[in-house]
Amino acid sequence: MNSVAIDTSSNNLHLVTALQEERSAVWALYCQLAEMKPFSSENAIRPMLSEFSQLLIDYISFGHFSIYEHLIAEKQHQTSTLSHAEKIYPAFSSTTASAVTFSDIYDDGRRKFNTENLAQDLSMLGERLAERMELEDRLCSMLLH
Repeated sequence: MNSVAIDTSSNNLHLVTALQEERSAVWALYCQLAEMKPFSSENAIRPMLSEFSQLLIDYISFGHFSIYEHLIAEKQHQTSTLSHAEKIYPAFSSTTASAVTFSDIYDDGRRKFNTENLAQDLSMLGERLAERMELEDRLCSMLLH
């Protein structure tokens, strides 16, 4: 039984580490984009914005489907943990929706977008990502303990 606990703990640590690596990559690219202000040329920013949007969706999906769902599956018999995770879920899900909306607006290479809105949209996304990171930290803590 102890080896099962070690395997589960090791897998959980691997998931948390992978999430933190994706988070760092997203945040680094987010900062690079933000430093490109003022956004004057749609064509100059489009490749980086597309890369960011794709990485953002991968990161959001990993947190949502790997971390949250793994936590729920693993802690199904710990009602206090489940209750806390379920309280976090609406805000967590809302941050997922914000990231998807951002990606929908800025990752479609065929559609024109207004660079005047990009600074404001990036700022709002940054706030949502900060909120998400706080929620993820709480979920990760539950997963590791």
